[in-house]
Amino acid sequence: IQSLENSLDGQLKVIYGDFFRLDPLATGTVKPPAMCSDKLFETMGVAAVPWRADVPVKIFGILPQKKERNTLWRLLFALYECSSIYRYGRAELNIFISEKEYQVLTAKPGEARAYQALSVLWQVGCEIQLLHTEPWSSFVTNLKNGGLAVPKSTWLPNDHLCLVRLTPQQNLFTGGLKPTNSATFIFMVKQCLAKPKSRLTDRLNSWSLDSGGKLLRELEIPKNAEARKLYPEDYRRLFEALQNSNMFTETWFHDEVLESIRNIN
Repeated sequence: IQSLENSLDGQLKVIYGDFFRLDPLATGTVKPPAMCSDKLFETMGVAAVPWRADVPVKIFGILPQKKERNTLWRLLFALYECSSIYRYGRAELNIFISEKEYQVLTAKPGEARAYQALSVLWQVGCEIQLLHTEPWSSFVTNLKNGGLAVPKSTWLPNDHLCLVRLTPQQNLFTGGLKPTNSATFIFMVKQCLAKPKSRLTDRLNSWSLDSGGKLLRELEIPKNAEARKLYPEDYRRLFEALQNSNMFTETWFHDEVLESIRNIN
C-alpha cells in the first residue's frame, strides 16, 4: 500500500492504524495500531462541521467478528455522545457486519429473538441501509482445516456478511435528546428491554415514577404494553416526555446510568 501511495503523486495518503482501536479507553501513551481520532482526522485534513451539515467523512471497513457486538456498542455510545469520530459531525459508516447482527440492528417489534436495545438505539440514531450481501464462502478463513470461521447463530440466519451503511440522523438532537443526556436514554432503553415481556408500567413503577400511567396515556401508549411492543420512535418519545416532566432528576437514577456505562466500557 505504501508503494502504491508513492506512485500516485499525492492522490492517496496511507496512515498506519486500526480504526477499531481508535480512542482506546485505557489511559497512557497510545501506540500504533491504536490511535486517537483527533490525530487521525488532523492528518487527513478533516475539519469538524455542525451536526445537521452534510456527512464530513465516509468510512469503509469490516467489523472484527470476535468483538462485533462490543464494537457496535462502543460506536453507539460515541454516536450519542458526539465523541470520537462523531465529534466531527455525522460520520458515515459503510461496514461489513454479520447477517445475524444486521438482523438485530433492523429488527422490529414482534421479532422476539432479534428485537433488542441495540435495535432501538441504532434505529433511532441512524438511517440503516443494506448495500450488499456476500456469502461467507467468498472470504478467506483462518481455520487450519480450511473450514469457514463463521460465528454460529442458533436463532438468526447467518449465511452472509452484510455491507451496511449507517448514516446518523440529521434530526437526532433536535428534540429533548442531547449528547449530554443521551447516556440516560441508552440506559432507559436497556433497562426496559432487559425483560422484553415486562409491562412498561411496571418498569416505570420500579423507577418510583407514580405518574407513569398518566404519561403513557398522554403518549397514546397502551397501559399494558410490553417493552418489546414499542417501536424505536416510541422509546424516544417516552424519554423526551420523561425529560420534560423532570422525572429523571433523582440521584439514584443517574448513579445507575454511570454504573451501566462503566460496565459496558
